[in-house]
Amino acid sequence: MSHFSDRRSTSIWMDVEVAPNAAQLRGDAECDVVIVGAGIAGVSTAYELALEGSRVLVIDRGKIAGGMTARTTAHLGAPCDDGTSVMTERRGEDLSRRFYESQAAAIDRIEQIQSKESIDCGFRRLDGYLFQAVNTDAKIIEDELDAARKIGIPVHRLVGVPLAHCEQQHVLRYPRQGTFHPLEYLKGLVPVIQARGGTFHADTAVESIEERDDGKVVVSAAGGKVVAGAAVVTTNSPIVDRFALHTKTAPYRTYAMAFSIPKGAIPDALYWDTLDPYHYVRLQPGDDRTDYLIVGGADHKSGEADDAEVRFQALEAWTRNLVPAAQQVTHRWSGQVLETIDHAAFIGRNPGNNNIYVHTGDSGQGITHGVVGAMINSSLILGRECKWVDVYEPSRKTPAGIGTYLSENVTPLKNFAEYLAPGELKSVSELKAGHGAIIRDGLSKIAAYRDENGKLYARSAACTHVGCHLHWNSFETCWDCPCHGSHFAFDGTPLNAPAVGPLAEMDVKDQP
Repeated sequence: MSHFSDRRSTSIWMDVEVAPNAAQLRGDAECDVVIVGAGIAGVSTAYELALEGSRVLVIDRGKIAGGMTARTTAHLGAPCDDGTSVMTERRGEDLSRRFYESQAAAIDRIEQIQSKESIDCGFRRLDGYLFQAVNTDAKIIEDELDAARKIGIPVHRLVGVPLAHCEQQHVLRYPRQGTFHPLEYLKGLVPVIQARGGTFHADTAVESIEERDDGKVVVSAAGGKVVAGAAVVTTNSPIVDRFALHTKTAPYRTYAMAFSIPKGAIPDALYWDTLDPYHYVRLQPGDDRTDYLIVGGADHKSGEADDAEVRFQALEAWTRNLVPAAQQVTHRWSGQVLETIDHAAFIGRNPGNNNIYVHTGDSGQGITHGVVGAMINSSLILGRECKWVDVYEPSRKTPAGIGTYLSENVTPLKNFAEYLAPGELKSVSELKAGHGAIIRDGLSKIAAYRDENGKLYARSAACTHVGCHLHWNSFETCWDCPCHGSHFAFDGTPLNAPAVGPLAEMDVKDQP
């Protein structure tokens, strides 16, 4: 069955099948490295290891590259998207400089690979423009310019950007950024990996990952077990950690739209403004006369709002105000990013393990972070040095981020208190077709959904990760966990880590 009641949320990339012949895992297997999660980080890690002769096996609970990578807007930007000035305050100039260098190296690596492997993914180098949002103070531009120059980021100060009402806005131009079609890129990597003995298994939900006393790692799934010398967990949110990393990340949902636009209407570049949350804009080539304008933003904490239509209306209004040439809306979608307390991902050995590695916390720069993670984790597994290891070390402490740490970890406390609140409806009989709601049944909370044919799905409202209270997401037709980013289909099937188990079925009498 489909785990979605409809497909209103469809990105501009989703029609590309990255590995259409990837089958479910059937039986036990052995390899050098097993990779759990087949997005940009997982497939890129497989590529780097396969090049060095490692036998890799890649597993994903859904389609290969069918998760959050299919929901990116694929900006390849090297400066910290939360602000270089903010990062230097949190991490200091040296670590911030190396963060930038690693992100720039990721763009270089994509450029090298797509050229070497002859991958037709529309890669191109672009200028990136950070521009002062209309009716805001220009101080943030001054702060960013100062911070960028201190750590050696190439940057140019300008006035005006080629968007309406922005002719006199203060602007920073970052040369040699980039963009591409992310799924076409990964589609080109898959046969290269397979030619070197790598295998891909789709629709294979991992149930557990354990490190044995002999150092081997065992990944257990419904279809069998994989024994490997090392495992790399590249799921959106990690499934091998319950607290160490999850308390230092926070899930946010972000929204994106694509518009048709006449070719040449605006210069081909990356654009993002100084609002919080900020808007981000790029072009995607179309036919001879038309391109696609991709616009994103309107972020909020996952599970803490169910107002996608309002957010899309705001995005559309913002877009039509600044880019009057934008025509019809062709795609609308949302995705989830894991923000960290210091804006850099957690990449490297999982705390407490020797041969289990993690990649999480991409903080809005998932594509470049994914490639950086592949370079770091493959180097660690192969016993090689990598100069960026300490920038992304999963067990790092960031004293300057303690305020963010405390504020983000209020969410679970508030969330568990919701179990004491009344349900959104008094009974399932009030639930309309095509809707989901939380309903109290005695001491229990029920996550209830009624499909368009009237069939009721009643599941526990407790996330199977650590029991947080779920919220309905009407646009994605799924249940979201505000604590650590798990998503569940309306029938209780887990869709996104860290949860691995389904929601428990609840015995509820459905009265007409």
